[in-house]
Amino acid sequence: MKKFLIIILFLCSFLTGFAQTNQKFLNYIAKYKEFAILQQSLYGVPASITMAQALVESQAGESRLAVKGNNHFGIKCGSNWSGKTITKDDDNVADCFRKYPKIEDSYTDHSVFLKRTRYEFLFDYDVQDYKSWAVGLKKAGYATDKSYDAKLIKIIEDYNLNSLVYADATADLSAKNVDFAQKYNGRNTKTEVQKLLSEERNNFQNCYKLKKDATMEEVAAALRKNFQKMLYYNDLFEDRTLPAGTYIYTGKKYDRATSNSRRHVVQEGESMHLIAQLYGITLKSLYKINGITYGARAVEGQTLNLH
Repeated sequence: MKKFLIIILFLCSFLTGFAQTNQKFLNYIAKYKEFAILQQSLYGVPASITMAQALVESQAGESRLAVKGNNHFGIKCGSNWSGKTITKDDDNVADCFRKYPKIEDSYTDHSVFLKRTRYEFLFDYDVQDYKSWAVGLKKAGYATDKSYDAKLIKIIEDYNLNSLVYADATADLSAKNVDFAQKYNGRNTKTEVQKLLSEERNNFQNCYKLKKDATMEEVAAALRKNFQKMLYYNDLFEDRTLPAGTYIYTGKKYDRATSNSRRHVVQEGESMHLIAQLYGITLKSLYKINGITYGARAVEGQTLNLH
């Protein structure tokens, strides 16, 4: 009889704990669902995914990052963050995380964060296809948890979060969220493009010129272009830091320069790639025109034909 009572007490305790956990999630969803719905309206991130990630990453609003930093998605500082910060041991001791003025700002920043090149493929999925989104987030490395996708899918199904996809956003929140995105995520605004690049026209092509050293990933993010395509258009097999003054193209270059540019004398420090970018021609064509083995270095004082 005593053993039976112990089992009953254990089951009651377990069920009470489950009910509390369940209610904690329900309370969080009821409190912040409008933010998730709004993000879908503004940025196309499924409200179900946003809410599920928020529940996991913030422990339903009870994590230290959420309580002290209004950070409900565990987003780290990164090189482009200009707001306040909060530290927490994560991959490293005292990792830097973003601290937001308001909780809704964290939701907006999460949407802007997913607009980066590495997550771009997610937006090919329908907003109702939460399973593909969940698997895609794991694949893109949003979290190191091997069961991250399964956790998101279970939460969405347990709490019927897919119903949020069909809800309408509260209109009066929109302006505040857009203002925040422009203020704290400059790499996705016109201002950041102007800081990094100047618009040019070279070899009958619209292009850009770097104002400061930058990687192609940074350029692609600022211009909201596909990172892999930008590498291809600019004759790069992998990303690297490009020096200020380099021309950047958003479409395929031509196989020869303009009729006014017939030859080029290689200056100190110039590479074949830099010269190809300078005249808006493909690197392959530059080598071919001059009968040089692809990959050979440019030699100072060497005269290169551009036709």
